[in-house]
Parts: sequence; structure tokens; C-alpha cells
Amino acid sequence: MHLIANIWKQPKTSITGILIAVATVAGALSQQGIALGHAGSGTVVTLAGSLATALLGLLARDPAQPVSLPVSRSESRPSRLGVWMLIALLLQLTLTSGCSGTSVAQNIVNWTPTLQSAVATVDATAAQLDPKDAPIFTAATAGFDAASNLLVTQAQAYLANPSASLLAQLQAQVVTLQQQVNTALLQAAQIVNPASQQRALSSIQAVATAVTAILALIQSISSKQAVARMAAASTIKLAAVRPYLDCSAAASLVASHYSQPIAAARIEVAQVEQSEIQAGF
Repeated sequence: MHLIANIWKQPKTSITGILIAVATVAGALSQQGIALGHAGSGTVVTLAGSLATALLGLLARDPAQPVSLPVSRSESRPSRLGVWMLIALLLQLTLTSGCSGTSVAQNIVNWTPTLQSAVATVDATAAQLDPKDAPIFTAATAGFDAASNLLVTQAQAYLANPSASLLAQLQAQVVTLQQQVNTALLQAAQIVNPASQQRALSSIQAVATAVTAILALIQSISSKQAVARMAAASTIKLAAVRPYLDCSAAASLVASHYSQPIAAARIEVAQVEQSEIQAGF
């Protein structure tokens, strides 16, 4: 009885909980490919999740309390609502990215300049390493240019003509580059000179972050069967190279790319990494 009474006494908190549940369930259903029908260019599931997030935003805009009044426990609710709204928004950002194939294709292309810049940095890094370590690094990253250029070309082609055949090429190529990056991370970790090793890993890290972002985007518009094939082709798993990745550097790059707070980017990076591991990458 107390539970039912609390629902009526604190309706805003109760409604907030329901909206968070709707956003969370909508995100989970989207990940599983469950649409429940189409709504415009998206799906009923993603529309429900987006509406829940929007309503949370309205609930979070409570009027400010007068300065002269003491702050009670109930008056701390606006700040908690703001946090809840942020959580739901982050869920929507990461779990409903597949609602529009065109927007995802554009997002993939938007990441390609970052990828190319990171690869260019890798090319210039060998000259900054200890002469004994440079050959190891050069050999480890030798395929980056060709693989990244091909991925960029395919991404642009898919944006212009989002066909199943071009998507299949993207799926295969992003895994190819991901495997090259993972291999390079393992080989760079064998560099003995600490300064050279750190510089080598940092330069590869930027490529890894861009590739992971593109992989997640491609995954979001791929069927379960296609994702399974991609994961099977990914023989060097993220878990194997995770010790050599700098999560802070990845979050910084993501925050810069999307012009968002670093705290939000950290959460997104962690969520994407966990999602990739669960998918078998």
C-alpha cells in the first residue's frame, strides 16, 4: 500500500521512472532489431524512445526555488531529474543510431576525415621513434593507408547509393582495417623503449577510436546475420587489445568530433566498447 501511495504523492518521480523504463526498453528492442512497425523514416520503437527522452527533458525543467527558502530533500529533485534525463539521452544516442540509414551513412562519412588524419599521424610517427623501434612500428602499420583509403571510398559510395552490395563491402572492409589496427596495437606493445612504445600506441589509438566508431555505425545498419559474420571475421578481439587503449584519449576524440562534454563521451565510449565485446568483436 505504501508503494501505491508514494506513486500518487510523488507523481513526477513516478512518471520519470516510467519514461526512463520506456527509453531503456526502446533502446534494447532497437539493438535486437525489433521495430514494431515504421513511423516516418524511423520505427515505432525509436519514436517511443525519443518521445520518452523529450518528455524527460520537459520534466527536468522545473522552476528554480527562491534563494531565501531552505532546500529540502524534495527540492533536490530537479537536479536528479536532470541526471535521469541525461542517462536516457545517452541511451538514445547509442542505441537508436540505426533509425535512419541515410543519417548513419552520413555519420560514417563524417568520421572519415578523422580517420585519414589519424593515419597521416601514424605515417609521421615512425621518424619520431627510437631507430631500433621504427622498423617494428612501420611493419605493424604498413597496411593502414590502403585499407583506410578503401574504406573512405566505400563509405562515400554507400552514402551516394545505399545498396546492399555496397553495405556488404563496407562490412568486410571495416573489419579488415579493425584487424590491422588490433594487430598493430599488439605489435607496438612489444616495443621495449618506453617512450617509443607510448608514442607508437598513442598514434595507433587515434586510428582505433575512429575505426571503432565507424564499426559501430556500420553495425547499427547491419542485420544480425551480417554482424555475426563480421564478428566471426574479427579474430583479434577488442578484449585482447583493451589493455593498450587509452579510454581518456578515445573520449577526448569522440567529444571533439561530436562537440559534446567529455563526461558524456566517456560514457558513450564505454557503452560502445561493451556493446562491441557483447557482439563478438
